[in-house]
Amino acid sequence: MANFDEAFDLTMGHEGGYVNDPDDAGGETYRGIARKYHPSWSGWNVIDDTKPNIDDAEMDPFVREFYETHYWDVNRLDDFDDQAIANEMFDTGVNMGVGRAARFLQECLNYLNRNGSLYDDLVVDGKIGPASLAALNEIESHGDTEILLTMMNVCQGRHYMEYMKKSPTQEKFARGWFKRVQLCKE
Repeated sequence: MANFDEAFDLTMGHEGGYVNDPDDAGGETYRGIARKYHPSWSGWNVIDDTKPNIDDAEMDPFVREFYETHYWDVNRLDDFDDQAIANEMFDTGVNMGVGRAARFLQECLNYLNRNGSLYDDLVVDGKIGPASLAALNEIESHGDTEILLTMMNVCQGRHYMEYMKKSPTQEKFARGWFKRVQLCKE
C-alpha cells in the first residue's frame, strides 16, 4: 500500500507558497491549490485573513486534507503497491489533473500489455478502477515498473510541450514543470 505522506512531501517540494502570477493559468495559488479551480477550499478564508503573513504551519492541515481528498483518494492511490508509481500519479494529478494522470497510466499500461497477451486493453477513461489496478499489478509482477514510470513521464513531458505550443506565455514555467519529469536511467 502506497503512503500518502511520502507522495505529498515530494510534490510539495515542487509547489511554492502563496503566488499570484498573472501569467499562471491557475491564477492565485497557495502550495499549488488554484483559487480559480478550487474557490470553495476552506483554506482561502484563512489565507485572506492573514495575507501577506501566511503561516505555513497553520495552513498545513488544510493543504494535506485537500490534497489527500482531491488528488490521492480520487485515483485510489492507497490501492497501489508501488510507491514510485503512486508518487508519479499524485504529482501528475496535482500538476495536470487527476483524470489526465489516470489516462496517462491507462495509456501506458495498454502499450505494455504485450498486444493483449497479459490483459485486454483498458478503456482510457481517466478513472482508476479494478481493471486498471489489475493491469498495474500484472505489469509490476513482470518487473516493468521502471519502464512504466519512464513512459508516464514521457506523456507528462509531451503534454507540457503541447501546452506551451498552444499557449506560449506558459513557456516561463517550463523549467519548473520539467523538474517534475524524471526519466529512469539504466
